Amino acid sequence: QVQVTESGGGLVQAGGSLRLSCAASGSGRFFNRYAMGWFRQAPGKEREFVAGINWSGSVIDYTDSVKGRFTISKDNAKITVYLQMNSLKPEDTAVYYCAVRGIPVTSRYVREYDYWGQGTQVTVSS
Repeated sequence: QVQVTESGGGLVQAGGSLRLSCAASGSGRFFNRYAMGWFRQAPGKEREFVAGINWSGSVIDYTDSVKGRFTISKDNAKITVYLQMNSLKPEDTAVYYCAVRGIPVTSRYVREYDYWGQGTQVTVSS
């Protein structure tokens, strides 16, 4: 069994910054080679891809709306992924979810991730 826990959400004014963290733990074999991603879901909307990173950190993907503002990074030793969010906008308001995939390639698709955290709320006021 794998547990995924996000932290770091909160309320911030437009233009501000937040850093999300996601720690995964559980069966060691699952973490031999894994990828991680961040998704978000605003009220009344579907869960959408935000950023993803592969096992080695050599491949990073962002949705267009966050490019240049968000940075994803990964610490394999700690089985942790981070999302640094700068220049936040009200439209970034959502519950942010971390997801772990048991293969080393990142993906933009919800269905291709194996384990999910419970989410952390990010609210950006105008």
